[in-house]
Amino acid sequence: MSSRSISSLSLLCLLAASVCVAVPPAAAQSTASKTMIHAPSPDPAQASDATQRPTSTPYSGDLSIFEYPDRDKRLHVDRVLDLLSIAPGKAVADVGAGSGWFTARAAARTGPTGAVYAEDINPQAIDYITQRAAREKLANVHPILGTVDDPKLPAGSVDAVLILKTYHEFAHPIPIMQKIRQALRPGAKVGIIDRNGDGVNHGIMPDVVEREMARAGFQRIAKYDFTKDDGQDYFLIFTSR
Repeated sequence: MSSRSISSLSLLCLLAASVCVAVPPAAAQSTASKTMIHAPSPDPAQASDATQRPTSTPYSGDLSIFEYPDRDKRLHVDRVLDLLSIAPGKAVADVGAGSGWFTARAAARTGPTGAVYAEDINPQAIDYITQRAAREKLANVHPILGTVDDPKLPAGSVDAVLILKTYHEFAHPIPIMQKIRQALRPGAKVGIIDRNGDGVNHGIMPDVVEREMARAGFQRIAKYDFTKDDGQDYFLIFTSR
């Protein structure tokens, strides 16, 4: 800084009757620029992993409530099994298996040469399914304790997946569906049965599901409304793109 600049600055300080420290222009510019630095923008890939919608708290109560007598008839489970091409010798994943209600029916359909991976993030549900499989002699059932981002299914292991009244609980739908996609065999189908809702009321609108599934690498191949006959439930079927 020139002596002229310093003298002018000193005079201004005296006139203001305050203490003043001379800061060279270059340093002042550097200091100012630091105060204007913004936090880096979030990585779009990471941002896409997080849900932007409300979700319901995963059920952790009495699992026996899913075993009401006419549930097979109300959900038309045999038609669901048919549409997912679940047959003897096939491998199936029941994601969010709960009490193992669907697991047991898929196990009966696939038979001793097939396999059913019963996944849940609730350890109590896994214990319940393990005991059920032993009690009902379902040797082809394989319980798996998953996480909120990963169902822990073996890669390339399944011909069909059913997510029964659980998708609305997924806090991280994109990552978990990408993991499920890695577990699919060629031509595998993914079925999602849920009900219309706003996320927090144990339901989610089908257009939201379709958008998220598309981002995870899936395409919808079928849509039905026969489950429960109440006009609120829907059944979507997807394949990997």
